[in-house]
Amino acid sequence: MAYYHRGSTGDALARGLGWFSIALGVTELVAGRTLARTLGMEDHTGLIRAYGAREIATGVGILALGDPKPWIWGRVGGDALDLATLARGLDRENPRRDSVGLAIAAVAGVTALDVLCTQLLNADEPDAAGPPPDYSDRTGLPRPPEEMRGAARDAPIGADMREPAAMRPA
Repeated sequence: MAYYHRGSTGDALARGLGWFSIALGVTELVAGRTLARTLGMEDHTGLIRAYGAREIATGVGILALGDPKPWIWGRVGGDALDLATLARGLDRENPRRDSVGLAIAAVAGVTALDVLCTQLLNADEPDAAGPPPDYSDRTGLPRPPEEMRGAARDAPIGADMREPAAMRPA
């Protein structure tokens, strides 16, 4: 289990992002049609509401399930989906593409906060492992290779290992 330090800067930011996720998710669920109309993307109302459910689930995960790091990474992935969906609204035929541009800027800003939060949470984790062990001087053999040559040939091998019963001719 990952180390988790309550009260750190990363924790405080994660909690804030958790509450933000819940508030945004409720807004997307309740006002999905209005948001879609504001962005000139009326055909994406259902998708916006689904994204709202995702935001609520992510916010609850951040606030209630211990280590917020995987949930913050979930927010980063959700931000990528949001940006991809919003990019479709930049079509020249969309009379509301200025609103879409503002929404993209807002999501990009929140994405930067999400990435900063993951970095802060990672910085809170102590490097318990330290440097990896150096095994470069090991061969895997209990004695020098010259002494090991032929050792297997001279080892006692049980009859069942020489020719297992299932392999014997009938």
